Amino acid sequence: MEAKLQNKRPKYLNLLKIRQPLPAVISILHRLTGVLLFFPGIPLLLCTLQLMLGSQDGYEELQTFLLNPVVKVGLLLLLWFLFHHLCAGIRYLALDLHYGITLSQARASSKLVLVTGIILTILFGLVIW
Repeated sequence: MEAKLQNKRPKYLNLLKIRQPLPAVISILHRLTGVLLFFPGIPLLLCTLQLMLGSQDGYEELQTFLLNPVVKVGLLLLLWFLFHHLCAGIRYLALDLHYGITLSQARASSKLVLVTGIILTILFGLVIW
């Protein structure tokens, strides 16, 4: 009787030791990049637009600010957020239309999302830098 009770107790799960499959990691990153694009992304974009469109001096100040290498790295990070979120969103639209539902196709599309997001970020990074 006690053995049956022991089996029904919840197990302690260490979330740091659990290894998620790649489609799960892509899903978590999609949600995380969406949140990060919303909160710091939109206010930064609006402040940048206000500074840029306010006056000629504001525009020149923004240009000198964007020449800083630390700012460029931050901009690259925001670009990766955007491209990863975009590519993962397209992947989820395809999944909603029942394309790529099998396990092998889901893994392949997850890899494609990662690679495409990184390649687009590198290409746009070359333009920025």
